[in-house]
Amino acid sequence: MSQFFKDFKIFLQRGNVIDLAVAFVVGSAFSAIVTSLVKNIVMPPIGLVLGKVDFSNLFLVLHEGKTPGPYLTLAAAEKAGAVTWNYGLFIMSIISFLIIAFVIFLLVHTINRLYPKPVAPVTTKDCPFCATAIPLAASRCPNCTSQLSG
Repeated sequence: MSQFFKDFKIFLQRGNVIDLAVAFVVGSAFSAIVTSLVKNIVMPPIGLVLGKVDFSNLFLVLHEGKTPGPYLTLAAAEKAGAVTWNYGLFIMSIISFLIIAFVIFLLVHTINRLYPKPVAPVTTKDCPFCATAIPLAASRCPNCTSQLSG
């Protein structure tokens, strides 16, 4: 049992675990910023264009609560204990996801451009007699059957 805890301690001390923890904290903060961006900046103009629609209050009542509807807001429906299908909040979540995914794509794309592309290992050479590609270990060309020097 003590070997288990020793292995666990070694695992926790690796740099990857700390990097993962930092990435999780930064990602959570970034997610909160994007959620706020969508809720407070992106969705109001879209709602205004669509006829003053408040996406946070788009819902469908599946089962009425203790107080019968109609419910003007999602908060009123939740207060009455109604079961709702909150498709407006779902739409906002999809937009948040798309923005986060796009930003992550841009980040990864930029980082990938900074690193040189790996060079594929050489596995063939040209035959000096017929100029066709042959395996490096070949001692005779399979195309022209010429003997190759070592």
